[in-house]
Amino acid sequence: MTYDFIIIGAGSAGCVLANRLSEDGRNKVLLIEAGGPDSKMEIHIPGAYSKLNRTEVDWQFWTTPQAEIDNRKLYIPRGKTLGGSSSTNAMAYVRGNKADYDEWAALGNAGWSYEEVLPYFKKSESNEDFGADFHGQDGPLHVTLAEQPSEFATAFVEACFETGMEKNGDYNGAIQEGAHLLQFTIKNSKRHSTATAFLKPAMKRKNLTVKTNTLVKRILVENGQAVGVEVLTPQKTSERINCSKEVILSAGAIQSPHILMLSGIGDPTELKKVGIDVLVPLSGVGKNLQDHVWSGVTAQTNVATGNSLLKPFNMAKAALQHLLLKSGPLSNSPLEANAFYKSDEKLTRPDLQFHFVPLGIASDYSTDIYDMKTYSKIDGIGILAILLHPESRGTISLKTANYKDSPVIDHKVLTAEKDKAILLKGIHKALEIMREPALKRYNDGHISLPPEPMDDDSIMIHIKKSLETLYHPVGSCKMGTDSLAVTDASLRVRKVRGLRVVDASIMPTITSGNTNAPTIMIAEKAADLIKGTYV
Repeated sequence: MTYDFIIIGAGSAGCVLANRLSEDGRNKVLLIEAGGPDSKMEIHIPGAYSKLNRTEVDWQFWTTPQAEIDNRKLYIPRGKTLGGSSSTNAMAYVRGNKADYDEWAALGNAGWSYEEVLPYFKKSESNEDFGADFHGQDGPLHVTLAEQPSEFATAFVEACFETGMEKNGDYNGAIQEGAHLLQFTIKNSKRHSTATAFLKPAMKRKNLTVKTNTLVKRILVENGQAVGVEVLTPQKTSERINCSKEVILSAGAIQSPHILMLSGIGDPTELKKVGIDVLVPLSGVGKNLQDHVWSGVTAQTNVATGNSLLKPFNMAKAALQHLLLKSGPLSNSPLEANAFYKSDEKLTRPDLQFHFVPLGIASDYSTDIYDMKTYSKIDGIGILAILLHPESRGTISLKTANYKDSPVIDHKVLTAEKDKAILLKGIHKALEIMREPALKRYNDGHISLPPEPMDDDSIMIHIKKSLETLYHPVGSCKMGTDSLAVTDASLRVRKVRGLRVVDASIMPTITSGNTNAPTIMIAEKAADLIKGTYV
């Protein structure tokens, strides 16, 4: 079987590409997904997203031991189903800062300035609450504010205001900085993933084929041209699928470099180490890995919060409320409010982000945030202090030449001293917010984490014990013009004809906030670049 376009990965980018490329009935398009259909019930219930971790719809990756955080390994959840991580994430719709995209353009990526990418954000979006110059109303992806935000969310925004931050109704609009309620990819109290928004309407088209439970073993390159893929079928047999125009790799920042390396495309030293023949030497494959990392502040409360929801009776009640009335706590994302903040007024964009959650964790560090059974039953609220622009850079490399083995993921978190200093500032700011009257009335000034004394040394110990990623890996197949660039500004893989990478891995630098919306934008723009090649 031969297709015009083969898309590897039905995640946030792949679903968009499948829709846009199959709009032209002359294009024969194949979308390949290693996971299964998005039929798991919890996918579609916004408040149940934490229950998706460590299940069959999660790749369940781990980093190597991280030296700067007491050699702890970090868990990296990644969606393994139609919609990818847009089917398993917290649904926050955050575009980032204008300066992020202007920086990409300044690094030699023509066409990627904010002014040039804004139309693609608008193209994909149907925003229920905001319009005018910055938002679309006619796109496939539904974006909305929470219909029933908790009183704690609005109290967080007020507490930020009490510290001197501005209130900002639309952080995806003219100005990013300030405190606000979050915008979400939710529609009618259900998750609106890219599978729901983009892929399922397109699956009615005869020129689009979707293969699930199909694992790509390698991209086939002959005479410098990508000509197809070799896959492991659901029946566990190997199969060759041919491609006449382009293979498009949209497997995400962990697996896109992994698949390139398995295909003989990468750093020759890395490939030879595991016995893979070097077809295309590209030293940047798997380099430049970036992610947002965070540590948090928790306070016990004198009123019921999300911790009470974890009790069996309350959870059953909330589930019925959601299923029968499309209301209640499970109709919201667990993340409710947010703030963007500059730790230094001289900065041109925020370097810290704060997520607010109406949920507390155990003060003895026994909570595994990816296992709801370990959460404290004592009510609390939390503020996550997130490092937006880490200077630390990690790597994705091969463990073995076997496609079944996970790659080696080394984030190298906090290896840059500046990252520690900014995150420290973030925790101090989060403590300040938690102590303001708007929130103090719920917590009586009782901070559970970090523990006393809350000086810099003690807080740094707390950060090392509690730091996690926000699972926003990007940059491992970056576009650009330098020696580590894997793609050009049209996302074509260097030295290989007929092969592009279209996902978060192409970001040269990480955006100022959650990365799902930028990934969707990247796919929208890439679809036009691809179509323009074959006019």
